[in-house]
Amino acid sequence: MKSKKKDIRALTKEQLREFFVSSGDKAFRGNQVYEWLWSKGAHSFESMTNISKDTREILEDNFVINHIKVDQMQRSTDGTIKNAVRLHDGLVVESVLIPTPSRTTACVSSQVGCSLDCRFCATSRLKRMRNLNPDEIYDQVIAIDNESRLYHNRPLSNIVFMGMGEPLMNYNNVLKAIDKITSPEGLGMSPKRITVSTSGVPKMIKKMADDEVRFKLAVSLHSAIDEVRTNIMPFNENFPLADLKEALEYWYEKTKSRITYEYVVWEGINDRKEDIDALLRFCSYVPCKVNLIEYNPIDDGEFQQASNATIENYINALESRGFVVNVRRSRGKDIDAACGQLANKT
Repeated sequence: MKSKKKDIRALTKEQLREFFVSSGDKAFRGNQVYEWLWSKGAHSFESMTNISKDTREILEDNFVINHIKVDQMQRSTDGTIKNAVRLHDGLVVESVLIPTPSRTTACVSSQVGCSLDCRFCATSRLKRMRNLNPDEIYDQVIAIDNESRLYHNRPLSNIVFMGMGEPLMNYNNVLKAIDKITSPEGLGMSPKRITVSTSGVPKMIKKMADDEVRFKLAVSLHSAIDEVRTNIMPFNENFPLADLKEALEYWYEKTKSRITYEYVVWEGINDRKEDIDALLRFCSYVPCKVNLIEYNPIDDGEFQQASNATIENYINALESRGFVVNVRRSRGKDIDAACGQLANKT
């Protein structure tokens, strides 16, 4: 039988205060519980040691804490860690800790499965089962922060929404999670250290600009030619590049925040001179930088990494036009933790 108890982390601090007042207790008790839930990441009412046993029993009778559980943790030879995260309803998502000498980055998931259909990505082969709640996103970050401190002796420095799912298809919950992550009552992390990566949903990019978000935006682009992009990312038919261009111009006009384009180059797909020329044109619309990302195969062999010579052609063309370009080498490939490989094989 389904529990009638409410998920306590769905309540605001004000609602918690009201609950205690209506129970004949003091309002400040709500502040204490809120701090345990978010700042201290409590997974049980029993662990709230500065609250009386009677009060903890009242909480136990009325609420649940639907916290995540790291079911399996895998460590790569390069220091990358992948977590298989079990949710309260038994579904599983994956999140990744990516270490470099100067930072540790959490790559977090926003959906179980994915709403979109990118053909080169393992996650898109899982149907979207549901959106993650804000606390489930927040819990992934807490778990990775703990691992960063334990295995790399430093707190988490950056967060990217590049795990399973399309973040803009779970917009409200992603924003609520980021509010908690950046709040002094949560992790107190700077929004400038958070990047939300989208495959490109134009109306939601405009909404983010209207909402005056302060985190960074990355776009999974991979081609600036509609026909090619639709072939590898079929949803592009509904959200064509002209609409994406307009949305990104709107974003920059409102936020003055530079966009990052993520771009994988595949042999026989987007490795021609016209592909490079199209990217150069697209990059000229708004201030941006380009991350050329190493491709991580997902078993069927349809997509193959382009040659080093082709990557050099991209780099030379972009740099000659004054664009910032970085080549991103994949981390955690030996544990299927690299970009595009998250598919709950565990």
